[in-house]
Amino acid sequence: MISALWAYRGFVLGSVGREFQSKYRNSILGAAWTVLNPLAMITVYTVIFSNVMRAKLPGVDDTFAYSIYLCSGILTWGLFAEITGRGQTVFLENANLLKKLSFPRLCLPIIVVFNALLNFGIIFGVFLVFLLLLGRLPGLPLLGLIPVLMLQVTFAIGLGTTLGVLNVFFRDVGQFFAILLQFWFWFTPIVYPVTIIPARFRDLLIFNPMAPVIASYQSILVNGRWPDWQSLLPAAVLSLLLCVLAIRLFRKRSGEMVDEL
Repeated sequence: MISALWAYRGFVLGSVGREFQSKYRNSILGAAWTVLNPLAMITVYTVIFSNVMRAKLPGVDDTFAYSIYLCSGILTWGLFAEITGRGQTVFLENANLLKKLSFPRLCLPIIVVFNALLNFGIIFGVFLVFLLLLGRLPGLPLLGLIPVLMLQVTFAIGLGTTLGVLNVFFRDVGQFFAILLQFWFWFTPIVYPVTIIPARFRDLLIFNPMAPVIASYQSILVNGRWPDWQSLLPAAVLSLLLCVLAIRLFRKRSGEMVDEL
């Protein structure tokens, strides 16, 4: 499977490039919008929450701490939402391609991941420059972003591909997940600190695999500390299980998918 995907690497990279270019076709500023949009969002959050509302994180005496906390959570959640959201519809959106061409169909989820990472890389790069200008760029713990990002992408692609296969046969899956994703966002400490959750409900976060992932980003970017690696173990195990499930489900149902599409 890996050798087949490698053989079609030109197809994958070409598809990523074409999609990126088509997004800004007939636009005067072109790809500059990729930078301007996150820059505007970061600026608005910083001005509103740091200067207007003067929001602060509990126990952190820093004017910009809550803005950094909010941006680090929303930007990384956006990557997860994009991969899973597009992953669940990728086979439906490319139905004509699947019927007309012969290629490893797992190329499609890979294209989704590369596109999402390209967008995220630009947006997150702007955010890191913003932290650098504020003098709040973490030191060595910044390297901890790499394994956390790899874990998040693995979890997202495993879940997205599984949902994508199921969505071909049961279209309600996509509708249900769109609703679930909204509740999932608010059940994850992104716009609020975990300390405001009542103690009797705080233990429920162990059932949310994205909670320790987002907390790891926030720990690195807000506090300049290494993440709690032990808290990421359940999410890592679940990610591997989802990837295995996605591959097995895809292999078993790939022949039926074309007929269903």
